[in-house]
Amino acid sequence: MAYFTASCDDVETNTKFAESLQLDYPILSDPEREVADAYGILKGRFASRVTFYIGKDGKILYIDSSVSARSAGADLASKLKELGVDEN
Repeated sequence: MAYFTASCDDVETNTKFAESLQLDYPILSDPEREVADAYGILKGRFASRVTFYIGKDGKILYIDSSVSARSAGADLASKLKELGVDEN
């Protein structure tokens, strides 16, 4: 399993943010907002906070558009279990 986040901020901003939180996963940068637009989550200049669960075959398994920063980790773990996603 792989996981990452994506942001419309530039690489430098995302790198500093990731370092400040000591994240163990990458933050991908989409400053041109092309990916956010392609996924339909661009709202003006900003992207909505959405989690896409994508299977090994590249198909979207589930879209969570009610992401809460406070419970995101627990929600993510719960949804992965519900979807039967293997930890490896």
